[in-house]
Amino acid sequence: MTLDDLLHDKRRLFWVLQLIGWSGWAMSFYLGVLVWGEPPENYLWYLPVVSGIGMLITLALRWLYRMTWEASLGRRVFAILAGSWCAGASWMACRATIFASAFPKEHAAQDTGKSEFLSYFSGSISAFWVMLVWSALYFGIKYYLLAQEEKQRSLKAMSMAQEAQLKMLRYQLNPHFLFNTLNAISTLILDRDTKLANDMVMRLSRFLRYSLDNDPMQRVTVAEEVDALKLYLDIEQVRFGDRLQLHFNIDRRAADALIPSLLLQPLVENSIKYAIAQSVGGGSIGVSASIAGSELQLEVADDGPGLDLRNGRLPKGGGVGLVNIRERLKQLYGDRQSFRLSTTEPHGLTITITLPVERSIPGDQKP
Repeated sequence: MTLDDLLHDKRRLFWVLQLIGWSGWAMSFYLGVLVWGEPPENYLWYLPVVSGIGMLITLALRWLYRMTWEASLGRRVFAILAGSWCAGASWMACRATIFASAFPKEHAAQDTGKSEFLSYFSGSISAFWVMLVWSALYFGIKYYLLAQEEKQRSLKAMSMAQEAQLKMLRYQLNPHFLFNTLNAISTLILDRDTKLANDMVMRLSRFLRYSLDNDPMQRVTVAEEVDALKLYLDIEQVRFGDRLQLHFNIDRRAADALIPSLLLQPLVENSIKYAIAQSVGGGSIGVSASIAGSELQLEVADDGPGLDLRNGRLPKGGGVGLVNIRERLKQLYGDRQSFRLSTTEPHGLTITITLPVERSIPGDQKP
């Protein structure tokens, strides 16, 4: 059993700590007896017995503390002090009774000058401190476990919130892309180009099936992402024909690196919208992936109008896609990612994404 398993099983943890704590007390007490004198014969069985009795008495303390857990601070402090004192006195009385019965000579030699009854409670102060330390440990460990549970609940809540936000961002892409594609299909129908419209519907169906079959929280390899991107580009190829030139440069070392699913599609869609659709002669789009040290670099470049040099922004903004990608990367990688816009020479836009290299372990499912 691992430590995490033990921390989650409070009942077993309590008894493990009880055994460790009371065994430690017995060993330290026996060493003290050895230092200050010679222990009586058969003394070794006496210590486990009184340790077991102390353990049973602390069960009563545990019940008391559970009963007063929701009480005011003053009542809880009173319960701790009074309970520890009563537990210590009871334990000391039991110890003295057993000691007197098992070792009468040693008991008779311990002349405390007190009455026979009070002699049974001799040493109650030290026993009180033992019980008080036990109580402090009980409350300390309990508060620690409660704090850990609260931390776990907080982390789980944050994780669920992050997952919900990522799913929202991921699902936001489908209606955005679908809106643009249906507009294109509608235009083809109005132009009475039913064959191209039908081809576009079939390719749209294949792309949406891929999108729906993939978990929005799943990460895929660069090679799989490029295959999905080609499904999308098949649709756009119907619209633009020879006006759309595509270039892929995927480094073999980068092909099996993991990235969020459908990360590149909005970037290519942005290039088609601003670089291809607005140019009579069309244009070209290049997609590349490479490894630089411990970083994966993804680039989508086009030869369109590029950046507005006065403010460093895309002409007419940049749409939902780029904002979506920025947010997804920020949620998934935090400060370990970068998203840069730059000018493609001699003109055009290059979007560069840098991510830490992550690879799937053979036989494991992707996160």
